[in-house]
Amino acid sequence: MSDRKLVKNGQVCSLPIRAEDDLLTARHAVRAAALQAGFGLVGQTKLITAASELVRNCYVHGGGGDLVIEHLSPPPRAGLRLTISDDGPGITDPAKALVDGFSTGPGLGHGLGGAKRLVHEFHLETEPGKGTTVVITRWAG
Repeated sequence: MSDRKLVKNGQVCSLPIRAEDDLLTARHAVRAAALQAGFGLVGQTKLITAASELVRNCYVHGGGGDLVIEHLSPPPRAGLRLTISDDGPGITDPAKALVDGFSTGPGLGHGLGGAKRLVHEFHLETEPGKGTTVVITRWAG
């Protein structure tokens, strides 16, 4: 199996982020998972937007990594947990990186903070020289 294929295992799918084409594949995978979990249009849009930003960061700043999509279904609601991880340079100042206007590139600097505002749960783990992992959760309904 090519390392660029989506791997599904029950309620968990994993997608390597190695090439620019993988960014679009990731968006489609998150959209499909959100539809399957029963997300409405607004919830889908928020989750896809957050995922797109985080996956792009993983590719551009982390040199590639992995996206894991987990279906959650504790009663009485369903949701999705996305884990985006890379082995890149890490973020030297995570608190500063979450502030609007901070950017290490040509963007507006709304990426991490914007993604955080679009989901219900947001957890960032990073260490300079050891990579970054962001775990986000959004509940349907």
